Amino acid sequence: MEYPIMPEAARLALLEPPASKVRFVLDTDTYNEIDDQFALAYALLSPEKLETEAIYAAPFHNNRSSGPGDGMEKSYEEILRVLDRMGVEAGGLAHRGSTGYLGGRDEPEQSDAARDLIERAMRGGGEPLYVAAIGAITNVASAILIEPRIIERIVVIWLGGQPQHWSGVQGEFNLRQDIRAGQVVFDSGVPLVRMPCHGVTSHLTTTLAEMERYVRGRGAVGDYLYEIFRDYCSHDVATSKVIWDIAAIAWLIDPDWVPTELVHSPLLTDQGTWSVDRGRHLIREATFIHRDPVFRDLFTRLDASGKGE
Repeated sequence: MEYPIMPEAARLALLEPPASKVRFVLDTDTYNEIDDQFALAYALLSPEKLETEAIYAAPFHNNRSSGPGDGMEKSYEEILRVLDRMGVEAGGLAHRGSTGYLGGRDEPEQSDAARDLIERAMRGGGEPLYVAAIGAITNVASAILIEPRIIERIVVIWLGGQPQHWSGVQGEFNLRQDIRAGQVVFDSGVPLVRMPCHGVTSHLTTTLAEMERYVRGRGAVGDYLYEIFRDYCSHDVATSKVIWDIAAIAWLIDPDWVPTELVHSPLLTDQGTWSVDRGRHLIREATFIHRDPVFRDLFTRLDASGKGE
């Protein structure tokens, strides 16, 4: 697959942290766990920073689905539940995504989500579309394969993979679900802000006590987030739960909360291990997350929203 050759200066300009409100879409395997729901609510509670144009359901396969297509459909239904609790109309906003993973590096999965992403990217004029992907990146990779010109018009923020000093994916769910899609995103030259998991987004832990104090009672969506957290998590003493998917939203709201650096795009092998080529294009990669201001901002927004109901 040949991708458009993007000048490095143009890519680096798009990789600068945004200084104003951005056009935004969210690609999410919402029913896979419980952190996507927090990220979706966080995005919709931040209208002064994010103009949320669309929400895409991503495929997933684990013990909460019978296969990637079932996972996508359950994620779509979960998106609708969150939107309903926030009083947001789903029509034209929520879109079904891929029912399977890429069959090869040049074999896109057709979906409403991929087509909608292409349409929004291509009609944006000079204003880039920010794509926060917090699941398997099949929908985004498919859109790139169907219309490669979108790499010049989007910025992808992806929570996927372990840090590059790890030997490979090693249990990271989003990347290992569809390694071919990850290869497309790393190889295409699309401006990419990557959020590694362990040691970076894994700082975003919280507890049932915090949920009870700052989330429960904050409107219908606050109660829903509290309930799914309570039902999903262990109630043992000194137990916490990571809500890593809010990292992608946090970087767009305040990049100082999520320090990043420019690194060469890694080579992802078919075996799910990293290889290094210093001649590759640059991406932006998170190195740490300041946990407290992120959760403080989320809880404050939930509180203000709950008081308005």
